[in-house]
Amino acid sequence: MTRFRPCIDLHEGRVKQIVGSTLRDSGAGLETNFVSDRSPSWYADLYRRDGLRGGHVILLGPGNEEAACEAVSAFPDGLHVGGGIRPSTAERYLNAGASHVIVTSYLFDSGGSFSQGCLDEMVAAVGRDRLVIDLSCKRVPDGGWVVAMNRWQTLTDLKIERSTLIFLADHCAEFLVHAVDVEGKCGGIDEELTQFLGETSRVPVTYAGGISTLEDLRKIDRISGGRVDGTVGSALDLFGGSGVRYEDCVAFNARRSEA
Repeated sequence: MTRFRPCIDLHEGRVKQIVGSTLRDSGAGLETNFVSDRSPSWYADLYRRDGLRGGHVILLGPGNEEAACEAVSAFPDGLHVGGGIRPSTAERYLNAGASHVIVTSYLFDSGGSFSQGCLDEMVAAVGRDRLVIDLSCKRVPDGGWVVAMNRWQTLTDLKIERSTLIFLADHCAEFLVHAVDVEGKCGGIDEELTQFLGETSRVPVTYAGGISTLEDLRKIDRISGGRVDGTVGSALDLFGGSGVRYEDCVAFNARRSEA
C-alpha cells in the first residue's frame, strides 16, 4: 500500500522548498516557495518520533553537507541522503546515520551519457541494498520521460522505460522519482508516470512532484496499485503549504499499518 514518505530539502544549509525546474548553477531565476526557521535535525527528529522511515534528505547544491549529516544523525537508519553523492563521499553520510544514499549525476558523464562503470563503482562502494537510484525526469516532446541530472538542468540519454527499470532494479534497493515538470508547483501529480512506475518497477518507488492534497496520495495508491509511495513538499503545512496537513499524512500511514 502507498505510504507517505517525508523529505528535507536543503539549500545553502537551510530547509527550503524550491520549484525544481528553476534550480540553476548561477542562482538566477530561482523560485523559492518556503524557507524554514527550524533546523534540519528538528524535522528529522519529528519524523523519527512519528515513525516515518524511508524519507529523503536532498542536498540542492554545495554547502549542505553539515546540514545533511545533522539530519541523518537525528534519525539514525531512518533517512536516505542524495545530491552530488559519489563513491568517495557516500561513506560519510552512511557513517553519520543515513540508511541509504541516493545517486543520479554520478551515473552519467558530463554530456549526460549513462555509465555502467560508474554504476558498478557505486554498488561496490555502498552495496546494492543501501543504494537508491534517483530517476527524476522530464517529459520529452516525442512522448515519455528522460532522466534529468545536474540539479535537473541536463537531460541524459536514459529513458524511463520498462527495460531501464528492469535493468537498474538489479543494482539498487529503491528508486526515487521526481516529476520535474510539476515539482514544487502544487498542481497535481503526473498520473501517467505514476501508473507506469506502479506497473513496471520491481523495487520500491517513491514519487515526488505536484502533490497538492491528501487526495493526491490516495490517487497514487489507486493508480499505482499501492506500489508507489509519495512525498509531499510545498503543499505540506510543515513547509508553509495549505493543501496537506502533516498530521493527516501521519494518520494516512497509521491506517495502512493497521490494515
